[in-house]
Amino acid sequence: MKIGAFVPLGTLNVNPEFMTALGPALEERGFESVWVAEHVVMFDDYDSKYPYADTGRFPAGGDVGLLEPMTALAAIATTTKTLRLGTGICLVSQRNPVYTAKQVVDVDVISGGRVDFGVGIGWLREEFDALNVPFERRGQRADEHLEVMKRLWTEETASFDGELYTLPPSRLYPKPVQQPHPPIHVGGESDAALRRAARLGQGWYGFNRTPDETVDALERLDKALSAEGRRRDDFTVTICPYFKPIDRDDLKRYEELGVDRVNVVAFAFDRDGLLKALDDLAAALL
Repeated sequence: MKIGAFVPLGTLNVNPEFMTALGPALEERGFESVWVAEHVVMFDDYDSKYPYADTGRFPAGGDVGLLEPMTALAAIATTTKTLRLGTGICLVSQRNPVYTAKQVVDVDVISGGRVDFGVGIGWLREEFDALNVPFERRGQRADEHLEVMKRLWTEETASFDGELYTLPPSRLYPKPVQQPHPPIHVGGESDAALRRAARLGQGWYGFNRTPDETVDALERLDKALSAEGRRRDDFTVTICPYFKPIDRDDLKRYEELGVDRVNVVAFAFDRDGLLKALDDLAAALL
């Protein structure tokens, strides 16, 4: 089983010293991948409910902005050689799919084919409002946007005529290093998300789950995969425990369940704190 790192990057810790240290420090300690999150704007007050906290509140204030994920991964790509570069997750429902396809493929080329494209539909209605994108039907929008991106990555001249998005005949270059395209890992805990992963993805990205909480999700995933004529042996399961406690016994339990990758949270406010946090994680888990 692979061990990746979920690293929040934003106003509290991002500077050139931190960013140039991050990728090499992960590689040196044996982490397989780095995963970064996305929110383009945040709010001091909002009515939406954050799904991964009992309080329903995101664990940061409106002034804690996150780096745009593909920008962050492009920077990390230039300082690393083997580290996989993941979005955990990219909010494809609120993004323009053509620009997103371009960003993803550019980082795949820059990195020599190391992008893992984690995607989700989003939970923060206020963010959609700020982007002038409808919050309703965001699941269908995600499906159409992913189809647009896959066509742009794999076809010489791509077009798409959907209910929510239309792409005229277009040519997007360069093409991905990874063929047919960077693997898509669909995030989300609902049955709809698991069906989307089985239908459109090469993996599922589960979040905020202990091993015991993963059992039911994997049973539902297996049903969704079976309905698509697929099995988990050609599919990647990634779990980020997030703020759930984790130790070596938990890692063993995840592995017994068939989880392919566990992403542990690595957070620090400066370079020295980052190196210590990674040392502690490596000593405890690697």
